[in-house]
Amino acid sequence: MRENRLRTLWQADQPVINGWLALANSFSAETMAHQGWDSLTIDMQHGMIDYAQMVPMLQAISTTATVPVVRVPWLEPGIIMKSLDAGAYGIICPMINTREDCQRLLSYTRYAPQGTRSFGPIRATLYGGADYPQKANQTIVTFAMIETAQALDNLDAILSVEGLDAIYIGPSDLSLALGCRPIFDDVDPKAQQAIDHILARAQAHGVKAGIHNGLPRVARERIAKGFRFVTVSSDARLLAAGSQALLSEMRAA
Repeated sequence: MRENRLRTLWQADQPVINGWLALANSFSAETMAHQGWDSLTIDMQHGMIDYAQMVPMLQAISTTATVPVVRVPWLEPGIIMKSLDAGAYGIICPMINTREDCQRLLSYTRYAPQGTRSFGPIRATLYGGADYPQKANQTIVTFAMIETAQALDNLDAILSVEGLDAIYIGPSDLSLALGCRPIFDDVDPKAQQAIDHILARAQAHGVKAGIHNGLPRVARERIAKGFRFVTVSSDARLLAAGSQALLSEMRAA
């Protein structure tokens, strides 16, 4: 089975540099993949992407060594299993608030007897290999998003679920839940304390910690603290930033 480079990098204690795809376009996904990201996450929660658009984006990413990850819209078994069947090598699930939520997530991403994932890897075998059914449980990476006050209250219970690979912090939602400004980077002190606490507890449980960032500076700082999966910007933000920089230069002349 094709290796999951997220696991390979983590085994070497190396961070994963993750890009974010919000645009529903296979060519932009292919272009992003060819830039050398360790992984790219197709955002089905807040991005402009549905399942039919996601599949050709996964196909485009598979022209490179970049690992395809999908953030699903919600903790719902149908879309989680269909994303895996389409060839996603990682699943990020939002709003995991309790131990039971996390157990359900792990169940949906694994075949029996470890889970309840229905069998039908229609494209996953093309991407992963003929032995995908035998090795998928050990290869797929599952992220539980920690982004609410309830998740903070249940943090150790969530992190203790056997088989959880990683958590992913959504700084904006976490900040909102704590009465702070909904931003990615230089968050308010109360939100920063929560982020530091989540990272420390994840490390104590042997679970990898990931987080969303807007700026490379902040992503590097968080890697130095111990985060091992950092998202930096998105295709939409990079398109806007590049256009703004070019137009500023042109108009200044």
